[in-house]
Amino acid sequence: MKDWVVNWDIDPEIFWITDTFPLKYYGLMWVLGLSIGYYIVKLIYLKEKVSIEKLDRLVTYVFLGAFLGARLGHCLFYEAEYYLSNPLEILLPFHISDGTFQFIGFQGLASHGGGIGTLVGITIYAIREKISLLWILDRVSISVPVLGVFIRIGNLMNSEIYGKPTNGNWGFVFQRDDLIPRHPTQIYEAISYLLIFGLLVLLYNSEKIRNSKGILLGALFITLFSARFIIEFFKENQVPFEDAMLLNMGQILSIPYILFGLFIIIIHKISWMKLRVCDFTKRFEQ
Repeated sequence: MKDWVVNWDIDPEIFWITDTFPLKYYGLMWVLGLSIGYYIVKLIYLKEKVSIEKLDRLVTYVFLGAFLGARLGHCLFYEAEYYLSNPLEILLPFHISDGTFQFIGFQGLASHGGGIGTLVGITIYAIREKISLLWILDRVSISVPVLGVFIRIGNLMNSEIYGKPTNGNWGFVFQRDDLIPRHPTQIYEAISYLLIFGLLVLLYNSEKIRNSKGILLGALFITLFSARFIIEFFKENQVPFEDAMLLNMGQILSIPYILFGLFIIIIHKISWMKLRVCDFTKRFEQ
């Protein structure tokens, strides 16, 4: 380290399990994030005396929804032309060339797609189990920022999704790409998500908010995707076509989530005000 410059040159592969299959930090971070997220929701289920068996079934839907959504989101939002021409590579961790398979892992998972996939997975689960969808979404929402923290740490270990040059004597130099001090936007996001997790825990500890369906989900969407929208200004664009855009793809995709979060909060507020008016009217008539 010189002045405030961190020279970052971490090998993304921890070790090779076989000659063709490495264990990578990115995959490990996903596993850790999902595992800790599961533990957090488990504590909530125990606190509210809900059967853990129901949670175990939910995990399958969340994992498949998050992974498939994140993968499809990246392939369709960022590299649609390539993956539509090579559809097998969407769900296979290999690069296919001239009939040969080269293991590269899943080098592209989009958080916006993961959010959509998770919502779809949980919706299917709620319908099959006949459980309130908003109740589940509120509880799962608390664990989502934790997964986000670990995913961004995985991006840092991969030296990817980094920021623009800092134009100063501080920042991270991602030596696997260039020798320019850059904003460590992976760390910015990880810290933001950790703070959002703390906020959601505080909200959950309020009995009034905990029993108001949709508030935690709305708060998650507003805070997490607002943070993502702001931090995107400091990021390098992920794909060339974003260079000609006023807002990049990450920001454009964040806007619907923020608006949906606001919609949920506003609808809840309107419903609460109607209940208060009805209650006041009944008391006045008495």
